[in-house]
Amino acid sequence: MSAQRMTRELRKISAGVARHRLGRPLRLAAGLFVLVIPLSGCGTGALWDKFMAKDDTFVEEPADKLYNEGLYLMNQRKDPKAASKKFEEVDRQHPYSEWARKSLLMSAYAFYNAGDYDSCIGAATRYVTLHPGSPDAAYAQYLIAASHYDQIPDVTRDQGRTEKTIAALEEVIRKYPTSEYAVSAKAKLEGARDQLAGREMNVGRYYMEKRDYTAAINRFKTVVTQYQTTRHVEEALARLTEAYMAIGVVGEAQTAAAVLGHNFPDSRWYKDAYNLVKSGGLEPSENKGSYISRAFKKLGLG
Repeated sequence: MSAQRMTRELRKISAGVARHRLGRPLRLAAGLFVLVIPLSGCGTGALWDKFMAKDDTFVEEPADKLYNEGLYLMNQRKDPKAASKKFEEVDRQHPYSEWARKSLLMSAYAFYNAGDYDSCIGAATRYVTLHPGSPDAAYAQYLIAASHYDQIPDVTRDQGRTEKTIAALEEVIRKYPTSEYAVSAKAKLEGARDQLAGREMNVGRYYMEKRDYTAAINRFKTVVTQYQTTRHVEEALARLTEAYMAIGVVGEAQTAAAVLGHNFPDSRWYKDAYNLVKSGGLEPSENKGSYISRAFKKLGLG
């Protein structure tokens, strides 16, 4: 038999093996041996040796063994990447078992610890989709939010990731309000909202430097109306006082200063706002109909 013909025959055999179920590795290996052995006398020993050197035999391992190996790699070896591969192998070899469910969650956790946030989000999302009624679904949902949270950029960059973080954290709070993860999600939510407020403040300051007061007011207004509970609101009210005084809208300037003084009387920003209003011969005075006053009344802060 020619070498070319032998090669074609080996490829046909290999293709046939690939179509078989993986659960019968030993019988398939024996079948290969019987089929190929008559070809060994065709003067193609080198090709035969090369073919036999490939060992693609699949060996199924017990689910609990793979799972515990993953735990060992995670906890003892501190190797989350290797651990995630073990957990994924449980899901691949035993896809409908209880071990697979546990491994999918542990895989998400391992990815998170490895800093592979996209893979964590993928695994955790799959867990929530497949096991929405599981007691661990809240944790999976929290891992999604935490993965977004850990990727929040600084305030000088686009905040699309921060918005995704807020949506994911709100999902944890909405779906699992009594879980321990809801408490942590609320704390992280304030941090994410603070980041968005910081972005608005950063842009607002830029416009103030350019003396584009209308554009600056729009940014500070967003902080006052949407992010009143963040650490940036004091400065936003002071900046509004400054911007409104600059364009001659003294009523809103007085209101911004008055609301700032009422809610944050010891703030250094209030001192600046108060002095600015006084320099114009005015006093802080709240207009109850102003959007500034209404925004704080809505939260019971006015």
